[in-house]
Amino acid sequence: MNLELKNKNALVCGSTQGIGKATALLLAEEGANVTLLARNKEKLQSVLKELSNNGNQNHNYLIADFSKPNELKQVLEKSELQFHVLINNTGGPAGGPIFNAKIEEFESAFTQHLKCNHILVQAIVPFMKTQNFGRIVNVISTSVKQPLDGLGVSNTIRGAVASWSKTLANELGEFGITVNNVLPGATGTERLNEIIKNKANKTGNSIEEVSKNMMNASPAKRFAKPEEIANAIVFLTSEKASFINGINVPVDGGRTKSL
Repeated sequence: MNLELKNKNALVCGSTQGIGKATALLLAEEGANVTLLARNKEKLQSVLKELSNNGNQNHNYLIADFSKPNELKQVLEKSELQFHVLINNTGGPAGGPIFNAKIEEFESAFTQHLKCNHILVQAIVPFMKTQNFGRIVNVISTSVKQPLDGLGVSNTIRGAVASWSKTLANELGEFGITVNNVLPGATGTERLNEIIKNKANKTGNSIEEVSKNMMNASPAKRFAKPEEIANAIVFLTSEKASFINGINVPVDGGRTKSL
């Protein structure tokens, strides 16, 4: 299937590792001009070298720390923001029971996930409107359908982002702009490794036992590869997904029990 992404400009957040990196690589393979966004210059430069280039593509990167929204604003104000595609993707908050969470943890997560998403949208959507085309995909979590044990702050903030996204989809649809959420299940990333280690420490079980139990929670009996999540994300950015708007797409091997 030709996803018709050639000459489209895509901004991919959190693109130095995991799902963000896999998405950036796939968008480049499909012909898009990719701009990476993360806080580590060296990692950005490394990924930039890996992006597919057929000689006509123009890839780039921006440096910003999502814990500092004013810094993100300044970076965007100095940049040429002609993007057809925006991938909002940020590492999840630390785990733990919601009752024990500090107010500062909620504030920090809200800033990194919702505030920064909103800053990006307000900066980029005006160009999308001029093109009568835009694709915004938020990488969230299956917790928006079914809260996950031990991830209290994450469950709360992910739900807020999902509601923000649905509202935005309703407002922007008439301009040819779609807003959708991809909800990854357990995926083989550094984030998952951290979750497994934390569970092992709390339960006294081995990392291998915790990993096996998590895999068995999915009918697929394994973890997803970042590339498998990226496949869903990139499809939603394409011309082919023009009438898909305002939805949550679990990519979890069937783990989520709700319809």
